[in-house]
Amino acid sequence: MCDLHDQHEHESAALTGHGPVLSRRRVAQLLGAAGVTAAMVSAEADPAMAAAAEKGEQAAAAPGAYEPPDGLAEDSAVKRSALGWLDDSADRVRELNSEIWENAELSLREWKSSLAQADFLKEAGFDVEFGTAGFPTAFTATFRQGEGGPVLGFSGEYDALPGLSQKKGVGHHDPREYVHDPFAPGYGPGHGCGHSALGTAAAAAAAAVAKAARRHRLPVTVKFFGSTAEETLIGKTYAVSKGVYDGLDAFLDWHPSTANATGWGTSTAMTAVTFTFLGVAGHGGTPLGNKSALDAAVMMATMSEFLREENLAPSGRLHWVINNGGDIPNVTPEIAEISYYVREGSPARVKVLLDKVIAVAEAAAKASQTKVGHRVTAACWNQLPSKSFAELLHENMRQIGPPDFSDEAQRLAKELQESLGLPQKGMHDEIGELTPPNPVFMGGGSTDVADISWQVPTVSMGAALAPVGSKMHTWSTAACAAAAPGQAAVLAAAKYLAATAVDLVTQPERLKALKDEFKDRTKDVEWKTALPEGYEPPMYEPPAWFLRRTGQKWPPDNITWPPERVISKEKFSSLGPELAPLK
Repeated sequence: MCDLHDQHEHESAALTGHGPVLSRRRVAQLLGAAGVTAAMVSAEADPAMAAAAEKGEQAAAAPGAYEPPDGLAEDSAVKRSALGWLDDSADRVRELNSEIWENAELSLREWKSSLAQADFLKEAGFDVEFGTAGFPTAFTATFRQGEGGPVLGFSGEYDALPGLSQKKGVGHHDPREYVHDPFAPGYGPGHGCGHSALGTAAAAAAAAVAKAARRHRLPVTVKFFGSTAEETLIGKTYAVSKGVYDGLDAFLDWHPSTANATGWGTSTAMTAVTFTFLGVAGHGGTPLGNKSALDAAVMMATMSEFLREENLAPSGRLHWVINNGGDIPNVTPEIAEISYYVREGSPARVKVLLDKVIAVAEAAAKASQTKVGHRVTAACWNQLPSKSFAELLHENMRQIGPPDFSDEAQRLAKELQESLGLPQKGMHDEIGELTPPNPVFMGGGSTDVADISWQVPTVSMGAALAPVGSKMHTWSTAACAAAAPGQAAVLAAAKYLAATAVDLVTQPERLKALKDEFKDRTKDVEWKTALPEGYEPPMYEPPAWFLRRTGQKWPPDNITWPPERVISKEKFSSLGPELAPLK
């Protein structure tokens, strides 16, 4: 669900030069629709949104007036060494991507995938420690060369998504794992967001920087953060609250996309919340007095849809799924759960919308005579952008060029586009233009990298792994992730990240520019985790072999284990006094 890729998808049209040019009248209309009264959101109105917005002359510039600066990305022997190592290690990098793709492990259970990435970094000379922030499949890999020098962080992810299994390189829907159930057929997990490539490219970039620094005796510390559960936005937000990312000078992030582009737009803040309704089970043939928890969940879903017209701004998103609604029609569901993602432009705006969703849950419980409780599973901020970081990264992307897509990659892309009813344009084979973000934030995806961005200057970019016009979180992306399109994207993304990181080491003035901008953007904002007080992250107990391999003990100190059981103690509903018998 991750989803900075959503941000890249929303921005990709503008970044590739195909976006609409907004007239002043249209900008004014958008401003009115978004509920703001000036081209800039004032710090008094919402500090988090103001910090992420354009300021001053740039905010008022006419469309097309921005020209990216030249001369930021510098050719150097160190950079050539890093990029050369990636060329020499291309087979190993592609192999790692394929291995993680084959594993297709879900959030919080990436046992084999996390080990594969950790082993790759150990081979590159990194020290690896598992159990970051208490998460069994999260790890921190560290490389140090010399004394002093900047501390650079890379973001690695490796979780798959449920229900998106697909055979590699197949241009029509053909699940690799089909779950046969006569009552509920489905598909197994798959890398429909491309995280097999995401983590692989980031690890390869970190290793390339380390190899080049060692060869040229350049002082630097490289830290790679293997992050669990990005698809549920759990891993990084909690880790940030525990200080895991403290002490970094810069942080580099990427995500598979449908375009090769970067920018300095923001993302939506988000809170993920699950509502549990408890009723009383009973025979479906004698339903009087039963209390259906499913009825409550359905009522909540229906009522929450009525929030859209008058309570959901263009910058907001509200989506839900009933993840526990019973098993058989002949048993009234005693427990039902419905999960929501509540998104808005800032944590403060999320809170307002979330309170309305909670009120809907309470109304549904009252109407259905059930009991309701809720728990927040994840919460993140909107991303703080870095214009100077994006400009440096973009110049490196232009110098290196787009991914080297083969005829096979383009053929697969066009087959997928035909299957999806899209124009057969193939893969995006150029570097998108660097353009300022839209003057009004109109919503989009979320990412747990956002919380990191408020601690350290952070850049994000997208590299084309999926066909033009398609989307992440689809089987079509899973078809590409470790096939020809994904294997080209993973090497290109690694080069973009490594080259940009090297510039921060060899050109201290570039790093200073990032820090100066970061200091200016954050001067009116005090970051505080959006997670509730006393929050315990959800976890699964690891298999014994994984604990042995990683040297961990179970449970970690930061959770209660076993978790409290959720059991209904509700009573049957009264129908009132019994009717008098007929005479």
